[in-house]
Amino acid sequence: MRRRRLVEANTRRLRDWLRAEGGPDLQDFEALRRWSVEHVEDFWQALWTYFGVQSPTPHERVLSGHAMPGARWFEGAQVNYAGHLRRHVEGAGAAGVPAVVFRNERLQAEGRSEEIAWPELLDQAAALAATLRAQGVERGDRVAAYLPNIPQALVAFLACASLGAVWTLCAPDMGLATVRDRFRQVDAKVLIACDGSVYGGKTADRRELVASLLQELPTVRSLVLVPYLESAGASGGPFPFEPGAWQGRVVAWDEALAGKERVAPEPVPFSHPLWIVYSSGTTGLPKPIVHGHGGVMLEMLKLHAFHLNLQPSAGTSERFHWYSSSGWVMWNLAVSALLLGTTVCIYDGHPACPQADTLWRFADQVGLSFLGAGAAFYTSCMKAGIEPRKNLRLEHLRALGSTGSPLPPQAYEWGDQAVKPGIWWAVISGGTDLASAFLGGTPELPTVAGEMQARCLGADIHAWNEQGQGVIDDVGELVCVQPMPSMPLFFWGDQGNKRYLDSYFDVYPGVWRHGDWLRITPAGSTVVYGRSDATLNRHGHRLGTSELYRVVEAIPEVLDSLVVDIEFLGRPSFMPLFVVLRPGVVLDAPLQDEIRKRIRQELSPRFVPDEVRQVAEIPRTLTGKKQELPVKKLMLGRRLEDVVNKDACANPQAFDWFADYARRHAA
Repeated sequence: MRRRRLVEANTRRLRDWLRAEGGPDLQDFEALRRWSVEHVEDFWQALWTYFGVQSPTPHERVLSGHAMPGARWFEGAQVNYAGHLRRHVEGAGAAGVPAVVFRNERLQAEGRSEEIAWPELLDQAAALAATLRAQGVERGDRVAAYLPNIPQALVAFLACASLGAVWTLCAPDMGLATVRDRFRQVDAKVLIACDGSVYGGKTADRRELVASLLQELPTVRSLVLVPYLESAGASGGPFPFEPGAWQGRVVAWDEALAGKERVAPEPVPFSHPLWIVYSSGTTGLPKPIVHGHGGVMLEMLKLHAFHLNLQPSAGTSERFHWYSSSGWVMWNLAVSALLLGTTVCIYDGHPACPQADTLWRFADQVGLSFLGAGAAFYTSCMKAGIEPRKNLRLEHLRALGSTGSPLPPQAYEWGDQAVKPGIWWAVISGGTDLASAFLGGTPELPTVAGEMQARCLGADIHAWNEQGQGVIDDVGELVCVQPMPSMPLFFWGDQGNKRYLDSYFDVYPGVWRHGDWLRITPAGSTVVYGRSDATLNRHGHRLGTSELYRVVEAIPEVLDSLVVDIEFLGRPSFMPLFVVLRPGVVLDAPLQDEIRKRIRQELSPRFVPDEVRQVAEIPRTLTGKKQELPVKKLMLGRRLEDVVNKDACANPQAFDWFADYARRHAA
């Protein structure tokens, strides 16, 4: 399989094309990578031409200024994310290859799929775009969606992109407070929402939540309803609007697509906002991160073609799936495979219900060639003893993708033995902030268990020590020293770019600090050791600690709290929650149950702690900030004197309990 991957490597095709076009003669992947960061403008111009990106107006130059933030890409060019898909109607569409293959738990149980052809997908998006325009949505307006990972979410996103409206999405497993804190920041004009979802055979009825949400979003004037419960095998019904409670217009999904009018994608400036995604909320409200049409297009084309090695589906059996909630940026990545002309397969449901190998059965039955998921999915399969190759053919499957947290070496070996001999692991690492990856795979390099194969093309990534010096074969901060097209345009409502600068450029001005611990090996491969900031990363889903604190500390008995998420390479993640209670209150079973219940209902079941412990006090800095990182380092085995300067602590004695706890937990 390795020899076949070398021949079919898209990076090899790119090098051949560059040579034929009079460009550099690059002999291997590492030479291509170095050229991509040493000749930034030439590289991105080459990708523009290679992928046939079209603009009715020429761009003045590729990159105006290299400063971060503030770099301006392809000024003068006009593009449209949805418009780029239209070329595939004549390719994959004309060949009868579907754009989308969809299953949920009900369809999976029945052994059938719903397929959407390329012309149909774009026609539905054009019809919905016309409806949104009739409701007053104009270029630059925000459209918020509360939808699971279903085709309607994809259609709605493409409709917004066509208009130049700005898309923003939350998953229906998010509670009212979590969704409100995101959507209220962006002043959406329209809300597109479902009546609920089905996950693991359990129905989550969201009709009352949506009705309550409308009271929290004063700028929303129209609601487009997606009746999903019935199609997912559950019972639905009308939304519980009380008379006079909300005066906006309500449009059913079928009605929104039924009109005769169509709106074709309109070219917008290269850096026109495409979507708003959200940070985890570590330092207050989640940051509304804005990415642009052109930057996302080029980054997604690059990532899918050269680091996931996807092919257009016309003339091939290429079918791509990345298992993800619609609330994770991997949803954005997954649907963006359409830009390349690849068939996107969508699964909405629990990956291990009703059978432990349900997602593998889905992969086999729909003929996936590439299956991606969070690292936790593969480690759970490994621990459960699942061996897909024993019962399934998986004849088309050639690659497994992983992200979200470090993938342990044992999982690589499990993939080769239990899934398919010689399977290629395309392990990537990036983030919501970038809407792409800094580190990834390539079929041209050997796979080493526990490592990612390379730094991505066009990503000038280094590991820096505390002195801001690059290190090799030692752990340092992951930094990016040159701009990339999909870096955020800005944060919505961020006056003077203050939150943007504080998020990535506060430690090294002009250099992006991502918040990951990184080691670059002498061979050029990479290892990420987890987050260096205070973000919780549970099974590929990110949440800021401050969001969890808001929920926990709203409980009357809880005065203070601290949570850390410990990621041991090769071991399960461990997330303890420490709480300070009111005098006389004891952390008994009912109170523990209440804490877990609140987190499950208002945030997500994914962030229910593994353990809840009562403490006398939470360690804080002199300015009152909770000392999460020192506690995390203690849990990772560091000595107390090495992780904290007690002179900078308001209550240094608080660390004694945590140091003892860390020793006992290690034992």
